[in-house]
Amino acid sequence: MTLHRQFSAFVLVGLLAAIAHYGALIGLVEGFDWSPIPATLVGYVAGGLVSYVLNRRHTFSSDRPHDEAGWRFALVALIGFGLTFVSMYVLHERLGIQYVLAQLITTGGVLVWSFLANRLWTFAPSQSG
Repeated sequence: MTLHRQFSAFVLVGLLAAIAHYGALIGLVEGFDWSPIPATLVGYVAGGLVSYVLNRRHTFSSDRPHDEAGWRFALVALIGFGLTFVSMYVLHERLGIQYVLAQLITTGGVLVWSFLANRLWTFAPSQSG
């Protein structure tokens, strides 16, 4: 698959993951009066689960075993989780940007990080296979 097609598939999967992420974020903030930062972190985990399953199979067509890809994906996601926290803290808490707009800005940066890390490391062909 070409880089352009792979990135396009990654973005499409990301849209599906974003539905889970933003659904949890907005649902918890508006429906349960949660603070936006913990709500977006719960959403990040929900979106991450969708992302792993769909990216492994459809975007990267990875043959890397789950016991290798799983912990790699979790580490990339953990770093993305930290980036999400820091970005949301700075944008929403410190700069006062509305939480959904702050999350949209955050998503752009984390998207680039996640694509590159997953393409080059998580789902790269296994050295043993």
